[in-house]
Amino acid sequence: MFGMIPFVKAAGRGLGNMIRGKKGKETLEKEVKDLGLDDSGVDINVDEDGNVSVTGEAVSQEMKEKIILAVGNVEGVGGVTDEASSRVGGRESQFHTVVSGDSLSAISKKYYGTWKLYPEIFEANKPMLSDPDKIYPGQVLRIPDIKTASA
Repeated sequence: MFGMIPFVKAAGRGLGNMIRGKKGKETLEKEVKDLGLDDSGVDINVDEDGNVSVTGEAVSQEMKEKIILAVGNVEGVGGVTDEASSRVGGRESQFHTVVSGDSLSAISKKYYGTWKLYPEIFEANKPMLSDPDKIYPGQVLRIPDIKTASA
């Protein structure tokens, strides 16, 4: 996936801190840990301008993508540079930025041709999503390759 993944800077989970430098790094690392994501082997960096990068080697492609979403969907983060690899491969997911009027079923229809696979998108975005009806404009979601989605 390597490269910059854009996020909506004015949207996302408000953590009450400016996302900059060492303090921003600590805030984002805490967010990842609070979500229960396995960040072993991964380093999250934030420069003084609030630019975030994820480096190192994640335990899996899925975990790498979830970490990127966890830090990117924080208010004040406008993008995350993916410079990480993963120990266990897997197909890369697509990313979708939620717009007003979106629902998981509509997003499923767009990517998979049927609304019925919305649970796959919900599962792919846990623990960042706790309810399939609670998505918001500007949020970025993982859209897993249907071949790797669970039945």
